[in-house]
Amino acid sequence: MLTTRAPAKINLTLHVLGRREDGYHALESLVAFSGAGDTLSLTPGDALSLDVSGPTSSAAGVGADNLVLRAARRLAEEIKGLRLGRFRLEKRLPVAAGIGGGSSDAAAALRLLAKANQLALDDPRIREVARAVGSDVPVCLDPRARMMRGAGETLGEPIRLPLLPAVLLNPGAPVATGPVFAALGLQQGALRDGAAHADIAVRPGADELLAALAKGRNDLEDAACLQAPVIVDALAMLRGARGCRLARMSGSGATCFALFSTRREAVRAASVIRAQHPGWWVKTAVLR
Repeated sequence: MLTTRAPAKINLTLHVLGRREDGYHALESLVAFSGAGDTLSLTPGDALSLDVSGPTSSAAGVGADNLVLRAARRLAEEIKGLRLGRFRLEKRLPVAAGIGGGSSDAAAALRLLAKANQLALDDPRIREVARAVGSDVPVCLDPRARMMRGAGETLGEPIRLPLLPAVLLNPGAPVATGPVFAALGLQQGALRDGAAHADIAVRPGADELLAALAKGRNDLEDAACLQAPVIVDALAMLRGARGCRLARMSGSGATCFALFSTRREAVRAASVIRAQHPGWWVKTAVLR
């Protein structure tokens, strides 16, 4: 059995630059990853199957639309004779939460299939399948912090982040990505105003990175808050936490994050939030 982690993807910034002629939105985002995530295993074999368990498994689905199965089937179409097998997914991340849970699962499936078939992860066929399955899947193939541009197909070099203790918070409101983007009202070929993304060094210091992040934004935050007003409450809780240096929504929501100087501050903030909102999904993490 082969096993890998499918970590949560966190958009530290998410700038929407416009909408391309092909209908996709042009993005610019600094993406990081958390230790919190799902776990995917593969027992290699001829037949393809998927078993899903875990605290958020009921919302993940096991049918043909599950991204693990879609990624595996697409790769089998590209590579004749591909060895498949039985996947087991331990689902811990909230679904429709803006942290790329399904995309990270799909990327994990591609990593496991590459290993089972002795394929390099940078094999063009694997990269092409990743792009076809979902916009966030390419950045999740090698889950290290980096800039992501375009519709997710253009990736920068890995960035060595400083220690970034964080609290991840999801108030339990699923947010559909399509309506959030649609609320921007961009026609094909339209550009969107907004300050350019600050340059990020390959190995930024903590203060340098936080200063750059403070100049950034998540252009989907307002639209997501209209769809799920509880996001406003979640952000207020994080921004009011002692030691919080930056709080923002990730992706299209509803998961939000807060950055702290020390792990102790993050743990204390998470404990306070859990006590006040025991039904919320709250995790401490170090982003990388």
